[in-house]
Amino acid sequence: MPSGFPLRSSAVNAVLTFSRTSLLYALAAALMLLGTDLRAAEPYPAKPIRLVVPFAAGSATDSVGRILAQELSQRLGQNVLVENRPGANGQLAATFVAKSAPDGYTLFMTTNTSHAANPHLYKTLPYDPVRDFEPIARVGTLPFMLVVTAGLPVETTAQLIAYAKAHPGTLAYAAANSTSLVGAETINVIAGTDLLRVSYKSSPEAILDLTAGRLQVMVADFVTAIPHVKAGKLKVLGVTTARRSSLLPEVPPIADTLKGFDLTSWNGLFAPAGTPQPVVARVARETLAILSRPDLRKRLAAIGFEVDPLGPEPFGRYVRDQVAYWGKLVHAARIEPE
Repeated sequence: MPSGFPLRSSAVNAVLTFSRTSLLYALAAALMLLGTDLRAAEPYPAKPIRLVVPFAAGSATDSVGRILAQELSQRLGQNVLVENRPGANGQLAATFVAKSAPDGYTLFMTTNTSHAANPHLYKTLPYDPVRDFEPIARVGTLPFMLVVTAGLPVETTAQLIAYAKAHPGTLAYAAANSTSLVGAETINVIAGTDLLRVSYKSSPEAILDLTAGRLQVMVADFVTAIPHVKAGKLKVLGVTTARRSSLLPEVPPIADTLKGFDLTSWNGLFAPAGTPQPVVARVARETLAILSRPDLRKRLAAIGFEVDPLGPEPFGRYVRDQVAYWGKLVHAARIEPE
């Protein structure tokens, strides 16, 4: 019947049109998947990298982070940009990194504060220092020292303790990170003193108040304190390590006066949990190569930093051990979690 042919032709056309449309959609989807695969196959890094630091500019961690960022930029062929996110004893930066995309473009240069002490200094944390991060490399250790204002009439740790006992409630110390806090409170416990805590967001801010005489004592890192020591504004009484430090060999350990005192800060490089292992391995390889150079070690020693590198696996074990170790230190210092 003649009228039937147009109907059959329309049906065929509709089927052909549908098939062509489906094919186009299929091709588009395939191209999208191919593009994703190609992007995933791009060599790392394909764009600038953000290196987050949990303390303010001018702090020890910031100083080391900027040196490492400069060196990594050259070796990776992409800019590594330092981003300071101070606050809440490192919690703000740690939480930000933990929630960042695990693609290798957000790295974290941090210390024992966020990754060993905080679990014991706070009742709850918005991140887990082990579960939420991929360890890349330990960079090294940073011995701290006990410093006082130039006008305080003491020259040794023993004299400071005697002065504090003779003038109860008159000396205040700056707490800018876990090491400065735990160090001073450990002195209070072992020596029986009552140094009063004044909390700060960063070491540079605390050091300025210390040199201005608004407080008298601090367990401070070498980077921020040494320039003021050399300028005669601060006096060094002792180092926090159990033995003398090669950075200040003429200064005795606090442990010579307070038996058992041993406190060392460390820092290292992390990425968000789930970052691809080839990316972690690449950054670790480049970092360890940088830290093996004598000129770089000398450069870091000049700012009071002792290079002591570890790769991803041993660094991961070290962090887990440090969480337990700092728990003991915090407990021994009788610091109640906030």
